[in-house]
Amino acid sequence: MTTFALIHGGGDVGWSWHLVAAALAARGHDVVAPDLPADDDALTLEDYADAVVAAVGDRRDVVVVGHSFGGFTAPIVAARLPADALVLLAGMIPTPGEPPEDWWEASGYGIAVGEQSARDGGLTGNDDPYVSFYHDVPRELADEALSRERAHPSAAAMAAPWPLAEWPDVPTRFIVCADDRFFPADFLRDLARRRLGILADEVPGGHCAMLSRPEEIAELLVSYADEVR
Repeated sequence: MTTFALIHGGGDVGWSWHLVAAALAARGHDVVAPDLPADDDALTLEDYADAVVAAVGDRRDVVVVGHSFGGFTAPIVAARLPADALVLLAGMIPTPGEPPEDWWEASGYGIAVGEQSARDGGLTGNDDPYVSFYHDVPRELADEALSRERAHPSAAAMAAPWPLAEWPDVPTRFIVCADDRFFPADFLRDLARRRLGILADEVPGGHCAMLSRPEEIAELLVSYADEVR
């Protein structure tokens, strides 16, 4: 049995993983998906990592998974725990000393989104979350996700340099979502090559594929756990 520590993205809550959590549990695995602290602008990435580490407790055989902005927190957690693997799902990949607020320009995000938006008629980067984030999520689930939004991450977390001196020495996998209208798949695939030196795997679905494609996500996560055993 593997324990999957599932870390949500910006503005989100652990609920966003509930369908993947159910699929993993049905396969005999343990899951923790905490709500990271919100509504406190003094909290940092280290505080977010503290919350995940506390939720994991003394569990072993841990695979750490970060979605979107969770890509900043997940490596910190993996460096602290006896993690077997680290997985980023449509994740932001930080570099040592890079504040999250600088990531957007340093990664080339703006250029990539502008180019993709020109190709798809303005779907990518659209201001309407039902278009950019939840276009393939059942409307009832999308409505609930939006109703759960919180003030996360904090101003302090965005401004402080990413605290790790190097990427943790943990087997790392990266998943791009083929129909992502927030982080275009080609952009993230290239970022994974440039910043991590790895080839990304791909699943169908948009940025919130854990709500639209939970079975596919769970199956891939289990395959990663099996690989590192």
